[in-house]
Amino acid sequence: MMTKTKEIYGVDFPVFLAPMAGITDLPFRLLCKEQGCDVMVTEMVSAKAIYYGNKNTVPIMEIREEEHPIGVQLFGSEPELMGEMAHKIEGEGYAFIDINMGCPVPKIVNNKEGSALMLRPELAAGIVSRVAGKVSLPVTVKIRKGFDEDHVNAVEFARLMEKSGASAITVHPRTRNQYYHGKADWDIIRRVREAVSIPVIGNGDICCWQDALRMRRETGCDGIMIGRGAKGNPWIFREVKAALRGEDIPPRPTTGEVKAMLLKHAALSVGIKGEYTAIREMRKHTAWYTAGMFGSARIREEVNRVTRYRELEELIVKIRN
Repeated sequence: MMTKTKEIYGVDFPVFLAPMAGITDLPFRLLCKEQGCDVMVTEMVSAKAIYYGNKNTVPIMEIREEEHPIGVQLFGSEPELMGEMAHKIEGEGYAFIDINMGCPVPKIVNNKEGSALMLRPELAAGIVSRVAGKVSLPVTVKIRKGFDEDHVNAVEFARLMEKSGASAITVHPRTRNQYYHGKADWDIIRRVREAVSIPVIGNGDICCWQDALRMRRETGCDGIMIGRGAKGNPWIFREVKAALRGEDIPPRPTTGEVKAMLLKHAALSVGIKGEYTAIREMRKHTAWYTAGMFGSARIREEVNRVTRYRELEELIVKIRN
């Protein structure tokens, strides 16, 4: 009998790439998929921006066949608008609609969106109910532990999301006020898992394959989502997948392999976004890929002056293998 998790994501214990604004764009997702990532989610997209035809949403929402299964992540605070925009885009090839109720960024929170919805559970329930009623795709929700330590409500919130029509829930076990600081409280993932009958995806502080195995063991989660642990490190997916299958863990990439991946990432990005945008966006990725390498401080400094692919290539080739 097919599990609920496999029904939604096509895998019994999926490994996700977390949606991260300005990071998990199409080029990076393609590289993570090649390394074994099971499920992708787009960077978060504003329902209002879709409604007003904002041209900036077009590249964010672009997906490729080889990324499947991939979901689109929407954010907003108006149930009617969220439902209408989810309906509008559901035929674009996405496998599911994910609703962001965890983003901690002030601009989003001050707009009563993202993690601010955890302070308004009835409104959040209305959004999920409206979206689920307007689309035929599974509707999933990403939440946090709570808004702050005085409002740790992930368990009750998750129950309400399930009751409102959510097919699965992802838990980032920090409060909004913690942002990404401090230790992730994996126990809240376990408590949510015990409270609902829908799949629960665990997210937070998975930086290596050992963390992935430990989260599965300690929380009983139905899948894991890797965010910052994948920055400059798409190889984490092949390692985690091998560990989950009980296979030998592939060796960490050599400096030469890291350099080749970095340049492949840059070339992919140039092909999709054009050289001007791609090379400027590759500056931060270069810092992540080369962290810990000999001369990494110098590389970080020099890459900020790079404007063309050829200049980036010349800089990376000089790194000692």
